[in-house]
Amino acid sequence: MNTPLRRVGLAMMAMMLLLLGNATYVQVIKADDYRKDPLNRRVILDQYSRERGQIISADSVPLAGVEKTNDRLRYLRTYPNGPAFAPVTGYFSTIYGTGGMERAEDDLLNGSDDRLFARRVSDLITGRDPKGGSLQLTIDAKLQQVAYERLNGVTGTVVAIRPQTGEILAMVSTPSYDPNALASHDVDAQEEAWTSFDADKSKPMLNRSVHESYPPGSTFKLVVTAAALAEGKTKESEVDGRPVITLPGTNTPLPNFNDTTCGNGVTASLEEALSKSCNTAFAVLANELGVEKLRDQAAKFGYGEPDLSIPLSVVPSTLGPIADKPSIYQTGIGQKDVRVTPMVNAMMAATIANGGVRMQPHLIGKVLAPDLQVISETDPDEVDEAMDPDDAIALRDMMIKSENNTGGGGKLSGVTIASKTGTAEHGEDVKSTNPHAWYVAFAPAEKPEIAIAVIVENGGQQGLSATGGRVAAPIGRSVIGAYLGGR
Repeated sequence: MNTPLRRVGLAMMAMMLLLLGNATYVQVIKADDYRKDPLNRRVILDQYSRERGQIISADSVPLAGVEKTNDRLRYLRTYPNGPAFAPVTGYFSTIYGTGGMERAEDDLLNGSDDRLFARRVSDLITGRDPKGGSLQLTIDAKLQQVAYERLNGVTGTVVAIRPQTGEILAMVSTPSYDPNALASHDVDAQEEAWTSFDADKSKPMLNRSVHESYPPGSTFKLVVTAAALAEGKTKESEVDGRPVITLPGTNTPLPNFNDTTCGNGVTASLEEALSKSCNTAFAVLANELGVEKLRDQAAKFGYGEPDLSIPLSVVPSTLGPIADKPSIYQTGIGQKDVRVTPMVNAMMAATIANGGVRMQPHLIGKVLAPDLQVISETDPDEVDEAMDPDDAIALRDMMIKSENNTGGGGKLSGVTIASKTGTAEHGEDVKSTNPHAWYVAFAPAEKPEIAIAVIVENGGQQGLSATGGRVAAPIGRSVIGAYLGGR
C-alpha cells in the first residue's frame, strides 16, 4: 500500500474511532444525564405517558397524586392542600423540572428506579400500563397542617422530630407556594406562576427548614451547657452572674437581657444561668471551655456536617472562624458568626430528649411498589452519642426550669415541656433590626415523643420587642399540644 492510501486509511480509522467514542459518550456515559434533563421533550412525554407514583403521609393522607387527562400529557400532577406541604413534596413541572421530594426520589416516582425492575419486566410481558413507585413519608399530615396554620402570616419554620427514631413529623416553611400552579399543563400558567414566586421578596419557594441558616441566639447555650457538663460541671456549678461584662480587649459591653442579675450578682448556678438565659455566664463559660471543646460538642449535635441529607440536602451549620477572645464570648451566646438551620436545632433538641443519642433525621418511612406493597422501610439509624446519658438528664432538668421561666402564651396543662428560647440579633445595625425568635423544646420531658424547633424571622409582628418566649414559644407549644393531644 503506497503512502497516500495509508494516510487516507489511517485518517478514516481515526474518524471511525472518534465517531465510536462520541456515540459511546452520548449513549452510555451521558445517557442518564440526557434522560434526566428537563429540556428533553421526549423524556417529558415518556414520563407523562405513565402514572407517576404517589406521595402520602405517615397517616395515609395524599400529598401528591395524579389525575388522568385528555391532552397529550396523559397525567396531571396534583397537590391537595399544596402550600402546607410544598416544602416537603416540592413540585413537578414540564418546564422547571422537579424540587423537594419530587426531585430527591424522581427515579422511584417515575418508575425508572432499579428497585422497580421486576415490575417493569412484568408490565412489559403482561401489557399493563407502567406506573411509578410511591413514597410514604414520616410526616404527620395533621401536625403539618397545625404548624402551617400557626405560622401563617409570619416568615419562619417549624421542624418536629420523633427523638427515638429520627422520623421528621413536620417540616413547615412560610410563606409557601402552591405547586399545583407549576404542575399545570398550561405552559403560560407555569411561567406566570414561576415568575411570581421568583419575584416575591419573601422567597416562598425557599425551604427555610433545611436551606436557610440563622444565628441561634440563646438556643446555642444548650451546646455550651452540654460541653460544660462533659467537662465535669453540674447543675450546681458556679458561673458568672454579673449583669454586664466587657468583651476582652475592647470597650464593648455584653449585658444580660434587660441587665438582669443572676444569682447573687457575682455568681450563679449553671441551672439558674440557663433558666434565666444569662449572657454573661455563657460568654465567660465558652471562653473557659475553649474553641476546640465548643466545636466538638457542636459537631456532635450536627454542626459542620457538609453532606447531611434527609434525603433533601441540608445546608451546613457552622460556628464560624472564632478568630479572637471577643468572638469566643459572642459565640457562647449564639451570636457573631454562629449559624444553624432549624433542622439541626431540632436535631439538638431531639438528641437531648433521646438521652444524648443523636439519630439520623429522615423523611421517608416506606418505599412502595406501584401496587402500594412495601418494598423497603427506613430503620432508625444511630449517628452518635452526643452526650453522656446522665448529662442529658441533667440538661433536660435545666430545660424544664427554663420552660417554667419562659413567658408567652399557650402553656400546656398536664404536660411537662423542656425548652430553651432564643432571641437572635442579626444585621449590620442590630439595635434597629428586628431579632429572630427561637424556641426549641421536647415533651413530655419524662418520656419524650416529640422534639421541635421553631423560628420566626424578624420577630413576626412584635418587631424590636420580639423575644423567643413571646413569639416562637406559643407556636411551639401549640404544635406539641396538637401532637400529644392526638395520642
